[in-house]
Amino acid sequence: MDNEQQLPVGHLVADDTEVSIPVVEILTGRGFVTGKSGSGKSNTASVIVEKLLDAGYPVAIIDADGEYYGLKEEYELLHAGADEECDIQVGAEHAEKIASLALEQNVPIIVDVSGYLDDDEADELIRETARHLFAKEKKLKKPFLLVVEECHEYIPEGGGMGETGKMLIKVGKRGRKHGLGVMGISQRPADVKKDFITQANWLVWHRLTWENDTKVVSRIVGDEYGDAVPDLDAGEGFVQTDWTDGGIRRVQFNRKQTFDAGATPGLDDFERPELKSVSDALMGDLEEITEIQEQEHNRVAELESQLERRGEQIAELENELQTARDVSAAARKMANALAHGDVGGPEDFEQRLREKNERIRELEARITELQDEQTDLNAFETEPETERVEPSAESAATDEQGETEDEPEFETDDTTTDEEPTEGEIGPVEAYRKRLRKRGYELGKTVSRSSNDESTSVVELANSDSVVVRIDAARRESLCNDDHTWDIIATLAADGPMTVHEIADNVTASVEQIQSLLAELRSRSLATRDETRKYALDRAGMMDIITDPDERAHDTELHSQWRE
Repeated sequence: MDNEQQLPVGHLVADDTEVSIPVVEILTGRGFVTGKSGSGKSNTASVIVEKLLDAGYPVAIIDADGEYYGLKEEYELLHAGADEECDIQVGAEHAEKIASLALEQNVPIIVDVSGYLDDDEADELIRETARHLFAKEKKLKKPFLLVVEECHEYIPEGGGMGETGKMLIKVGKRGRKHGLGVMGISQRPADVKKDFITQANWLVWHRLTWENDTKVVSRIVGDEYGDAVPDLDAGEGFVQTDWTDGGIRRVQFNRKQTFDAGATPGLDDFERPELKSVSDALMGDLEEITEIQEQEHNRVAELESQLERRGEQIAELENELQTARDVSAAARKMANALAHGDVGGPEDFEQRLREKNERIRELEARITELQDEQTDLNAFETEPETERVEPSAESAATDEQGETEDEPEFETDDTTTDEEPTEGEIGPVEAYRKRLRKRGYELGKTVSRSSNDESTSVVELANSDSVVVRIDAARRESLCNDDHTWDIIATLAADGPMTVHEIADNVTASVEQIQSLLAELRSRSLATRDETRKYALDRAGMMDIITDPDERAHDTELHSQWRE
């Protein structure tokens, strides 16, 4: 780039001398152009952009009001935004490609945010475009100008500046050494962050009439100009630059050469000129990004629909399974009572039946509470669809049958010998440990209630009486059978913390079965889950259960329920 190259933009009001501005200062510096509506500020910005385009320098324009598409009358620019009149509809996902086209392929770009109904969506597009321009310029070191219309919207005076404004301030402060300049345009200088205005190395003050705005001119330029700025004619402006020694100049700027898309509509009809189109090859990559984004949106919608149906199916299965367990438990209790002659006449039987019905209602209420607490089901929304396995009717039936076949082992033991005491003699916990040993689950030594040794391992804690009882209680409320439960406990004890799918890789249980057990374990302070959705045995919770004297009565109640 020729550092001495000048761009003619107007003439002095005093003597009609031509006024030019150096290209390097415009492309790499920080500029501020202001003036009330109709004063000529947008015309001045367009004249500068036209001169840069004539000289072969691309620019990127953040167009807040849709005023700059008229440049396409003479220049091949990419007009990107939300409206159908744009060359292409874009979002924040296109920002990196927009920056690449502008800097690496020298394509002038209008980022038209006037058509976005969602301000956050427009802000994100501006922020990401500026961020990618800044990041690429750190490597390219290529003189380039970013024009920002209505800059007070993004870098306001006082509080309320968001991430987009912070990014633009960063460009203004640090962009120059990388070659990235910025020109801010606003009709209300009083509303623009003063740090941005005072650090600008070139400024243009068009007509301003509001007192707050003229005070800004007086404070920055001087009282003489603050008093005179309301009387400027259209297109006139006070020009203040760092590279001239002649002080403030009163300049009449040239008229822009292209179609004035920002002109106030009048009564006279006007014909919109034919605008230049960009090449199809240029649009290819941007359209591909759009197509990929649409496919992702469709896929997300499809997955959300599938997850909703999956959640309904899981809820139905859980309710059906819980009902079956309740009925089975009630039937077993009644059969035991009949066998031992504990049930009296019809009145006694009716009383028992009323008690059973009340118990069923309590269980139904508890199921509702558990469903509300089972936030683990939300994990489906973050896991790939290919890893989710819906339990089939056959597998659900197999799990129920597996539980039914295992349960008699807790009531009778036909394999006991004279050398071994019966379960009734040794108690349900030791009997259950004997079953675990037969299946190879020797977790470790028993931990005493008086133990408070922090070195005690989770393996030892998981084998303690109170913990074993609660693990089995969690098993009975979940979708898992005995083998599944102790496979999961042993895996967590050895390798936790682990995600649900990491656990599934080590056991035969399905993802749904694992999640149902983990939810029950968490509700009993037997397992924890961290912010990365990894599960581990809850060491502190198990220690509290073991060492708390108040848990003894609860143990007795659970033992009684187990034996029933």
